[in-house]
Amino acid sequence: MLVPVLLLVLGLVILIFGANYMVDGASALAKKFNISNLAIGLTIVAFGTSAPELVVNSFAAADGYSDIVFGNVIGSNNFNLFIILGITGLITPLAVQSSTAWKEIPISLIAVVILFMMVNDQIISPDQTSLLSNFDGFILLFCFLAFLFYVYKQLKNDDVAEEDNIKLLSPLKTTIFIIGGLAGLVLGGQLVVNNAIDIAENMGISQKIIGLTVVAAGTSLPELATSIVAATKKNADIAVGNIIGSNIFNIFLILSTASLIKSIDFNLNFNQDLYILAGGTLFLLLAMFTGKRKRLDRWEALILLVFYLGYTTYLIMQEL
Repeated sequence: MLVPVLLLVLGLVILIFGANYMVDGASALAKKFNISNLAIGLTIVAFGTSAPELVVNSFAAADGYSDIVFGNVIGSNNFNLFIILGITGLITPLAVQSSTAWKEIPISLIAVVILFMMVNDQIISPDQTSLLSNFDGFILLFCFLAFLFYVYKQLKNDDVAEEDNIKLLSPLKTTIFIIGGLAGLVLGGQLVVNNAIDIAENMGISQKIIGLTVVAAGTSLPELATSIVAATKKNADIAVGNIIGSNIFNIFLILSTASLIKSIDFNLNFNQDLYILAGGTLFLLLAMFTGKRKRLDRWEALILLVFYLGYTTYLIMQEL
């Protein structure tokens, strides 16, 4: 039992370092071609922090571990929303731009609704099996491309001063960072999936709970680190934008990729977690228009954090 736990932790560490190196290398490459820091943050860095989920879910989908796939994405999104925003909001109240309050947060809520409708086929036809099909994957991928187009349009409309905070690397170092980072993601992803399944089987805990807790929290570590650093530097746009962007990436890109590899059976028990994700996103949206407008206050962040800690404890107690 000790060996799978140690290998799981090792896999998570490799995932985090792999994502960091890949982001650094890709950012340096983008900087070399004079792509703005804002564009880098909204695209390359956002993808980089979601890369662990992408790799874990690709392996899990290929091996048929559907509960790990949905548990990882839904669990990561809930962890991002409740735990990470809860912690960062306690560090400092998070004031955001109008576009975040009026556009990005609603888009993340729409993403949850689209996913719910896709995986609950029995609502439309009781005879259908609940799954995320290849066709659903194409629709999610289209939604992801539409979101990228929205980001592109936002960049054209924004007049942001350029900050030179990305280090240029030599061509050799850039190549090593990108290839080494991707290799780390692949190796770490395999270690996480295989050993999470072993732990679940040895402890009699369902793959659903492992996916919602251990795997979800582990693959969300890049978002956690990014948002905490941003909060301590009083950069609320990065702290909140990182989370909302990652949640949109997870549903539109990660699940589309996994379902295009293989159609994924949906456990209806995950609906409860989708309700919580939708409710938490709606709470965040309402928080933007209560108290001080377009700001997540400390007491609102505390509600997010305490609620999800209690809910996770409840889930684990049900399994034991």
